[in-house]
Amino acid sequence: MFFYLSKIFWFFIQPLNLAIFLLLASLLAALLGRRKLFATGSVLAFLILALAAWTSLGAVLLNPLEERFPKPLLPQNVDGIVVLGGGFEGAINLVRGGYELNSGGDRMVETAILARHFPDAKVVVSGGTGELFLDGEGDAETAPRLLGALGVVSDRLILENKSRNTYENAVFTRELVTPKPGETWLLVTSAFHMPRAKALFDKAGFATIPWPVDYRTSGKEGVGMFRDNSADSIQTTTIAMREWIGLFAYWLSGRIDQPFPAPGG
Repeated sequence: MFFYLSKIFWFFIQPLNLAIFLLLASLLAALLGRRKLFATGSVLAFLILALAAWTSLGAVLLNPLEERFPKPLLPQNVDGIVVLGGGFEGAINLVRGGYELNSGGDRMVETAILARHFPDAKVVVSGGTGELFLDGEGDAETAPRLLGALGVVSDRLILENKSRNTYENAVFTRELVTPKPGETWLLVTSAFHMPRAKALFDKAGFATIPWPVDYRTSGKEGVGMFRDNSADSIQTTTIAMREWIGLFAYWLSGRIDQPFPAPGG
């Protein structure tokens, strides 16, 4: 139920969709002669789009998430690497059978690099189909084609293809791997996603070393206007809102212990 409610809520609340729904409501108000409601909805829709597209709001919201778990020194020995899904264009790969990467593709590239650095480490790819309305191939289905092409042999791979969100990533991966005491496992995901991911893996009893990748901010954007192109700014704002809402929702539901997890927390 949590999965479906979260997907439906996010469909309506993400900035671009919210602005569209406000504009539709404004048009309906205009047709009904409700001029104040028309003006209010139109102004709110404009403000949402303007803040998301023309200001550094997204970067300001996202940067604290990315800075929360700094990348540590590389351990001398690694028993396994866990990479969370979210790096592939699932709908395209389902049809074309390739391994097209999206803006989160750094997760898979970094995993291939780490796998070559630690040739004896197991590589776990955790990620099924997390979309509610769209068809696509899960990352655990696509990853063997890319990792194999990059030299990671198939017998090193452990594929977890049932998870639909980060909570299920942690629980299902823990059940599949059953890590032993004293083992060293790296957790690879986007830097903005690491606070939630690390907290969920800790809660599931799977000790990992966070290895953040896929940074979206430099940390020097500051507060201002036109610090990035509009499309990227909207995407950054959307990601930041989704992650902060996700952290708060997971904390309220008891799935994580802190609303803003920190190293050693």
